[in-house]
Amino acid sequence: MAESRGPRREGGQGSSKGGAGRGAAGAGRGGKPAGQGGRDRRGSGDAPRGGSKPSDRRDGKPAPARRDGKPQTPRRDGKPYEARRDRRQEEGDRTAAQKIYDGPPIPDDVSANDLDKHARQALQSLPEKLADKVARHLVMAGMLISEDPETAHKHALAARARATRTGLVREACGETAYACGKWAEALSEFRAARRMTGGYIYAPMMADCERALKRPDKAIAYDTTEIRSQLDDAGQIELSIVVAGARRDQGQHDAAIRLLETEPLHTKGRGEWVPRLRYAYADSLLAAGRRDEAIEWFHRTVAVDGNKTTDAEERLADLDQRPQA
Repeated sequence: MAESRGPRREGGQGSSKGGAGRGAAGAGRGGKPAGQGGRDRRGSGDAPRGGSKPSDRRDGKPAPARRDGKPQTPRRDGKPYEARRDRRQEEGDRTAAQKIYDGPPIPDDVSANDLDKHARQALQSLPEKLADKVARHLVMAGMLISEDPETAHKHALAARARATRTGLVREACGETAYACGKWAEALSEFRAARRMTGGYIYAPMMADCERALKRPDKAIAYDTTEIRSQLDDAGQIELSIVVAGARRDQGQHDAAIRLLETEPLHTKGRGEWVPRLRYAYADSLLAAGRRDEAIEWFHRTVAVDGNKTTDAEERLADLDQRPQA
């Protein structure tokens, strides 16, 4: 199972890198139509709808009314009338869709082989040339997700336009939308990927999206035995961090603290989740009014946060300047 990516929002600045997700994060190198009308089924002796005049149709029935209430010119073949769309609107729709399909340019030296092995296997059901193009867009999404998430998301959308029923592609769209802070879109893509793959690898990020959308109760609902059984150790810790944050959102500070205390706060490991876990614990202590303990754990966060993925230092400076109540 691929390692779960960490929640971007938790821990102040947050990191968009996280673990090795199967979508964009695992794509780095090295590895009836609208407007359809119908014949008026009213009797020929009835008054036409919308106050329009009777038509010259052979069956004596009135022509379907236009949106502005005026009668439409009847079709001579007697088939149901289909409302015309503005040609400029249709061209605009095609242009926008084509732009998404084309996606940003891909450098010539980017190869489908740059996609990791497991990701390439997920694209085997596609025709060879199509799989190659999709893979190259996914590689670009993985390369850019940290430094340029908006462009990374455009690459993922280009891949989706070609392979919308591929779970890996929908995961990549979810990851890149999440990195852009497009919470509702990310959640929708993760749900689509879950339906296709049956997995909950992105449960921490899905829960974080719910929290960002001001739905902490739905975020907490992800904390189930079934979901946790599908996550690796890092993924379970990330889920605890998000759920604890949702508990704080609801004013349940003690519950947040108790949950985080079930995780390895005192670990000597250097996993990417360590500073986020300690930061979340310090934040929960502070919210509960336990200032001195919070300061201690903010210091412990700084000690393991060499990449400054959190704003623990800024929080400490702010607490030093703020007189204790």
